[in-house]
Amino acid sequence: MSTSRKTRSTKSYSNLGRYSSFDFDEYRPLPVAYQLRGSILERIRAKKPVLTEIDGREETKGDVIRALLSGTHPYLVSEEGTGKTRLARSLTKLLYPIPILTGCHYNDDPKWPNHLLCPRCRASANPLKEFGFEIVPGERRFSRIQGNEYTNEAKLLGLKDIQAIAQGMSPSDPLVFTGTGVFRANRGILFVDELPAIRTKIQVLLHPILEEKKAILEEYNWEHPLDVILVATGNPQGFSHVNEIPRPLLDRLEPIYMALPDEEVEKEIMLKERFRVTMDPATVDDDGQWPRYPSMADIERRVVAPWWILDAINKSVRYSRICPHVEKRASIRATNRAIDHSYASAELENREVVNLKHVYQGLRLALRGRIGLRVDLVDFDNPERTFQIADQLAGDFLWNVFEDMRKASDIIGDGDKEKLGAELIELFSSDIELDSGRLPGSLLGSYGEVKKAIDQMKKSAPQRVKEEFLSPREKTLYRSPQADVVEEYNFSALEALANLAIHEGILNESQPRGIFIPRQFKI
Repeated sequence: MSTSRKTRSTKSYSNLGRYSSFDFDEYRPLPVAYQLRGSILERIRAKKPVLTEIDGREETKGDVIRALLSGTHPYLVSEEGTGKTRLARSLTKLLYPIPILTGCHYNDDPKWPNHLLCPRCRASANPLKEFGFEIVPGERRFSRIQGNEYTNEAKLLGLKDIQAIAQGMSPSDPLVFTGTGVFRANRGILFVDELPAIRTKIQVLLHPILEEKKAILEEYNWEHPLDVILVATGNPQGFSHVNEIPRPLLDRLEPIYMALPDEEVEKEIMLKERFRVTMDPATVDDDGQWPRYPSMADIERRVVAPWWILDAINKSVRYSRICPHVEKRASIRATNRAIDHSYASAELENREVVNLKHVYQGLRLALRGRIGLRVDLVDFDNPERTFQIADQLAGDFLWNVFEDMRKASDIIGDGDKEKLGAELIELFSSDIELDSGRLPGSLLGSYGEVKKAIDQMKKSAPQRVKEEFLSPREKTLYRSPQADVVEEYNFSALEALANLAIHEGILNESQPRGIFIPRQFKI
């Protein structure tokens, strides 16, 4: 394609200002979830911080990043004044600028097919030619709905244009409808502040937006596709003006507790944000170049979960359904989210093989809003404690999985258990550095029974995981000779093996170092 054609197609439709390097011919639309994932992974792989505007709260930020890497919707829970709104708005820094058809209130992309367009743009024979396009920066791809008892369908979805009706248009014509909150968020972040303050019958309108990616307007017999990531906030259960969130809606959110920062961090925030008088104008760190959009290869998952990890995730969620401390059972969606968040935990550390710590991090995020604790375990005066108990239960589910695996295990099988235990004790007492999450194969040669068990775990993969369910990337990683992948694979296997040995009674849980050991929940 010639340069002249590119220049012509860019300048015919819009004055791009500082984005003069934008190439319309090469541009391809991407869903919001893909853009956020690509932007986050780019920062992680470059060893750059992802959420720089929020100080401290590393665990909270980690869970938000996991949720976004999984393409899901964070629900930030805490009392007032912890920075929930700031965190939500800071996510727009991860969004790229995008072109929209000029004047479109639904942010239609100029390269979208006709069926995705709003009524105005769809009515045009050539909307790009008729309207042209403009660039919307990431910071503007944010629509806020303030939740309170007065938040109604009109604030959430939209209302009728009375003037258009007065001029003779039919009240049931979609063209007389003016979209508000969720439509302004199309192709961006929909921020619902204080979700539980909205009446339950209004909250349910969000369900098809998250489940089916469309807004449903029954009065117009019209369903409009929407591409949004919802970020919601709310006070904990037990606060005034808190309505129940419908379970089907909560099942599509990832609850994340956001505490106040530690004392030292709060002191730093105080000093940074105190009132100042300065003559320096605000500056924008922008070189005027159009950012490089992520490719599908950039976004593709580059992580593999060994079969023992898949079993641990599946069995943990299933155990949560029979746990005596749980009254509300987890849905199938909990299993799906748990594996996605476990993958995301590995990606967050720029790793390629999932280990048990990643599983624990994924489980606790996936299960918080999908299980209901026994009433006596819910602390209405200390909501953070309730979150902590739910997270401890995620560890308990994993503990029970290894207890069951031990009883039916063919990993240790016919090996010499006593010798295996002795070798594990020796390995963990050695100078081998395990905090890196890697175990070099060359070091396993000195531990015959350990190596035998790990080799058996690897060899049994084809019988444990059907290849038809693996992506090409996963198949490659399963057989990869690359040193980093092999070492991470060895570490993940060692971690599972050590936990099984603890449950077999041939290793004391105080002896292993550098690995994750789930604990049994005790009241």
